[in-house]
Amino acid sequence: MQTVEEIAKSIVAREGGFVNDPDDPGGATKHGVTIHTMRRLGLDLNRDGAVNVADVQALSQAQATEIFITHYFHKPKIAHLPEPLQPSVFDMYVNAGGNAVKILQRLLRDMGFDVAVDGALGPQTLSATGHAYAQAPAQFVDAYAVARRNYYFGLADQRPASRKYARTRAGTKGGWIKRAEEFMSPQYHLSPRDFNERVEAWR
Repeated sequence: MQTVEEIAKSIVAREGGFVNDPDDPGGATKHGVTIHTMRRLGLDLNRDGAVNVADVQALSQAQATEIFITHYFHKPKIAHLPEPLQPSVFDMYVNAGGNAVKILQRLLRDMGFDVAVDGALGPQTLSATGHAYAQAPAQFVDAYAVARRNYYFGLADQRPASRKYARTRAGTKGGWIKRAEEFMSPQYHLSPRDFNERVEAWR
């Protein structure tokens, strides 16, 4: 299994460098760390008395990795999940915050577990996850990844400006969809035909 440091470094690499996309609600971002996160943590890297875009631009990969490990892995208790599930939930937590846990909780509810959909990994959710995972380990990890993909599709359905993250200009799978599929077995990847059918209404 990968260490949390290895997982975090792979997330930083996946996120890429500095971006300030007006269509991204996260605002200015570097290595996956948004300006909102930096303001919440008080990361005034250039010590000018304000956390702004210049601080985002100054963020190093090592600093981003440490932020993810501390605030997106240990703090939300992802370390308490079954190890094979941790990389996908960790990656999604970086990308979508507490929605990563809500996706897990909705999946558990669909499986018949009585858990609250509150975005927190409390005893109830952790216990239910342990039981669900024990029943079918590989299938449960795949089911979470598929639920991630469905979450991204849902966002793009509701917000046309976000569709460019799910579908490229060439009409192929966008970053969101490829990101979710990195964490599932190849047999569950959408074929080009199935993907095109799913996004056909985005015109």
